Amino acid sequence: MSEKKVINRSDWVANFTLIGKPVINDYTFKIDEKSEKSNWIYNALNLGVDCGEKFGTVYAELMGGYSEENENKIFAHGKKDDGSDDFDAQIVVDWEDRFNDEVLEEIGDLSFITVGLEKTSEGKTFYKKFLSAYDAIAYIKEHLSEDMVVNVKGNLKYSTYNDNVQVRKNINSIVLSKVDDAANYKATFTQTILIDKDSASLKNIDKDKGVIYIDAKVLDFLKEYNGIKLVNAKGEEKGAQYPFNKQFEFAMDFANEAACKKIMDKLFKVKKGITQITMEGEFIEGGAVVTVTRDDLPQDIQDLIDMGVYTEEEACAKCTANGSRERRMVLKKPQIKLVGDDKVPVIQRFEEKYTEDDLVLDYLFNDKKSNDKDDEPPFDTEEESGADNSMDWLNNL
Repeated sequence: MSEKKVINRSDWVANFTLIGKPVINDYTFKIDEKSEKSNWIYNALNLGVDCGEKFGTVYAELMGGYSEENENKIFAHGKKDDGSDDFDAQIVVDWEDRFNDEVLEEIGDLSFITVGLEKTSEGKTFYKKFLSAYDAIAYIKEHLSEDMVVNVKGNLKYSTYNDNVQVRKNINSIVLSKVDDAANYKATFTQTILIDKDSASLKNIDKDKGVIYIDAKVLDFLKEYNGIKLVNAKGEEKGAQYPFNKQFEFAMDFANEAACKKIMDKLFKVKKGITQITMEGEFIEGGAVVTVTRDDLPQDIQDLIDMGVYTEEEACAKCTANGSRERRMVLKKPQIKLVGDDKVPVIQRFEEKYTEDDLVLDYLFNDKKSNDKDDEPPFDTEEESGADNSMDWLNNL
């Protein structure tokens, strides 16, 4: 096997927090579904969280299952003597031992999915931890209700589908929130991005939205690209970090040109190589319906109404755009981290973290193999709104 370039990732963050009311419909849960193409039994959760008027309804997901015929294993990590997670200590758990307290005692906390949807007799939240998403989803279905306010946390995962980069919000925690005012609901994220000298320009702006567009890259784990298997640091074909192209928005007040230039120079100006910066931001998601009247219809469709082929109501309904869901990731400010024993506040920005050549994976494009099995999307716009084809993609597993 020829030597492949490996991208080492460090100081990287990609997570989200949603606070709001659950949106539950017939397509929120899939319980004990069986794949049509394998012997896999799975549970899946596609949860909408109404995060208020500003953010809209934001969707996050969780999925897990087991094989009816093959041996099932759960891969987790251990913990250090001080109780913190030890990601270098891999632990393989037999499916039958996923509730074994003696086994679970050795596993690091971040290997678990945390659910807190019940109250104790003292009125405190009762937390339950699951090693398998399959079990967590079944428990969530039993206890989640739309009258709750929940705090949903998880990781952002990137993938490609039809050459488009998609962002998935994978849940690792869902608990009752103490927020009791809808004005305090939120949909936020923290994401590390890579930028170069061409990523940002004051020419690439949208004054109506009050944003500048940032053409960045994000690193995420990928097993193969167009049939080319990626290798890890040991040269094993087990996947590696891949640089996905992703456009973000950064909120700006264009009324103050001097301030805009200072912000650009401080955060997004790159003199050489690739700069890594971790940003905090907000999701803006929605699907506003555009109401159509007869006067908005093309003349040929109005003619069909006059002919009696369509009623006016039918034609207007057909031509009303449900709109592709607006899915914006708006960067707001750089993350500040307290570093060292003295807890010195440091902006998480690292210049020349990589060279431009570090992120060019030529071998992915010089040796392409025929492969139509790009990563499939977890939930598309129609699925999230409750269409009949909800989660059909799972049947391809």
